[in-house]
Amino acid sequence: MKLKNKIIVVTGGSGLLGSSLIKKIKEEGAIAINADVNCSNNLGANEIHLDITKEESIQSSVNAIVEKHGKIDGWINNAYPRTSDWGKEYFSNESMESWKQNMDMHLGGYATCCHYALKQMEIQGSGSLVNMASIYGILGADFTVYEGTDMKNVSAYSAIKGGLINLTRFLASYYGQFNVKVNSVSPGGIFDNQNPLFVAQYNKKTPLKRMGNPDEISSGVCFLLSDEASYITGHNLVIDGGWSVV
Repeated sequence: MKLKNKIIVVTGGSGLLGSSLIKKIKEEGAIAINADVNCSNNLGANEIHLDITKEESIQSSVNAIVEKHGKIDGWINNAYPRTSDWGKEYFSNESMESWKQNMDMHLGGYATCCHYALKQMEIQGSGSLVNMASIYGILGADFTVYEGTDMKNVSAYSAIKGGLINLTRFLASYYGQFNVKVNSVSPGGIFDNQNPLFVAQYNKKTPLKRMGNPDEISSGVCFLLSDEASYITGHNLVIDGGWSVV
């Protein structure tokens, strides 16, 4: 029960990782609020409609949650907005207009969520925010794991996640004076019924010889949100089965 009596908001809480986060947060004793573009505005059922690509949606959601609960103890930036052409081309054939749009939607959306969530935590004098990043925010892509499949690694993803990790450090440096922690988590590949050839090639490269599962990521996120991590801020927690060490 390391999150007992806390109010934790999960953006994109209806997705694969988001639903695991919601489940784990509840198990740890907190009220988990699913803030997702597919949710209705029903804080009685712990959900709220949130589109992270729209500033007014973020601001109104934060205000509504604070009005209902009086505080926000934790905020997880986990939503994954992207354009319809995402993942269809490699860099040489990517649309630069689409590239910029994805940067604004994803990195810009996370930054705007940080702006409003951290402003509330500053007022409270406490809080913890976690940005979901990626191993591709700290490493170059290994294109060999995609060979023989139609899967592609998108350049904007690396730019977004790399920028997010350093934004996390900046925010941690600033908000520490208000007793507010800001960290990021960089998962490795999460199994989601991908092409079996991709899975086999990925597993071969990883020291633990398998992809991760969502619960292994959500446990690390909950640790960073808890009082057990009271002296950890500005950290990028890598949960990747050893991918980044070889």
